[in-house]
Amino acid sequence: MRAVTTDGSGGPEVLGWGEVPDPVAGPGEVVVDVVATAVNRADLLQRAGNYPPPKGASQVLGLECSGVVSEVGEGVTGWSVGDEVCALLAGGGYAERVAVPAVQLLPRPAGVELATASALPEVTCTVWSNVFSLAGLRRGDRFLVHGGSSGIGTMAIQLAARAGARVFTTAGSRAKLDVCRELGADVTIDYRDEDFVARVREETDGAGVDVVLDNMGAAYLARNVDVLAVGGRLVVIGMQGGTRAELDLGRLLAKRASVHATALRSRPVTGPGGKAEIVAAVRAHVWPDVERGVVRPIVDRRLPMSRAAEAHRVVEASEHVGKVLLLPDA
Repeated sequence: MRAVTTDGSGGPEVLGWGEVPDPVAGPGEVVVDVVATAVNRADLLQRAGNYPPPKGASQVLGLECSGVVSEVGEGVTGWSVGDEVCALLAGGGYAERVAVPAVQLLPRPAGVELATASALPEVTCTVWSNVFSLAGLRRGDRFLVHGGSSGIGTMAIQLAARAGARVFTTAGSRAKLDVCRELGADVTIDYRDEDFVARVREETDGAGVDVVLDNMGAAYLARNVDVLAVGGRLVVIGMQGGTRAELDLGRLLAKRASVHATALRSRPVTGPGGKAEIVAAVRAHVWPDVERGVVRPIVDRRLPMSRAAEAHRVVEASEHVGKVLLLPDA
């Protein structure tokens, strides 16, 4: 089959389009003929040599896909050849075919075109597992998500608004903030010319927010703690702003607050907190609203997989809103 290949580690220029061995469905797995995959920032880190895949995972980039089941491995039940699905992957999505544990499959949501469905698995699983399962966001809470126009951000805004939270978000332009408001954000903050801590305090009469979902890491750590309310929960899921920062434990203790740092890719397939558990929760709690159109994937553009380098440049420069999709070349 053909797949996006890498010529060592480095910038987008190391990405190519060539032949690689076909995947085979092992016990408990299926093979999916890929219709589309989506670009995630983790892909950029892996390409640069900073985020190796878990042991046993495909070396091909790509953490999600949509497509059609073409092979069913031993012991798989509930899925058949010809099923239209999308899938959470540990790797391998930038290819014509991929093998994936069957427990990481989701059915194509009714009303969502198959290629567009590739924009759903990573963002829904990330947001549900972190904002709801871990941080316990509930109706009436105040919620801040950084990078509201990103794939994660656009989904987090929708799910938090649907849950009855008051949603705050940051983004880097008025146009992006307009999209965030359309998706349900109550308070939008341009991080280029506004201090999000000051703005949140102003909007909450000094109380702060109950949950923060952060993709920046070190650069925002101190300010994220500052913006937390008493009993607040900060969940860090990205390191765009670095990996090392000083944490004021006194400030954290005074607020009885907590800081969590989590990753989805490295979780086990099964067991407590594993991918199977998260996927099942997303199917139960998120999929019905996707099928009703209450929650929708936001797609910025679609490119052929042979132009993966271009897609990576777009994401690196934050020129997109929502997800950038890659489709196998005809």
